[in-house]
Amino acid sequence: QVQVVESGGGRVQAGGSLRLSCTASGIIFSIRDMAWYRQAPGEQRELVASISSSGSTKYADSVKGRFTISRNDAKMTLYLQMTSLKPEDTAAYYCNVDRARGVLPSDNYWGQGTQVTVSS
Repeated sequence: QVQVVESGGGRVQAGGSLRLSCTASGIIFSIRDMAWYRQAPGEQRELVASISSSGSTKYADSVKGRFTISRNDAKMTLYLQMTSLKPEDTAAYYCNVDRARGVLPSDNYWGQGTQVTVSS
């Protein structure tokens, strides 16, 4: 059974930093793309950053230069280093994992989310 668990959220003042982690377990083959999404109250879930199995990264314009996504495949862990946080970064942050399944199509898993609150 695949599980995806995020951690590292919390409350921080504007200008501060947080590091989110996401660990996947129960995966036999390998992980393909991994990504962080976020969802603020009343808003749609949006992509924050993604990283491919080869290490290619993409960022939402709103976080470029402030957030850094990285992964450790040996630990099946995804990270999001967030700096210069702004009140508009306040949201629940979700980890998304695309699991390879050999000859079968990959499937996709979400974590339960971790709350980030940035006060002004």
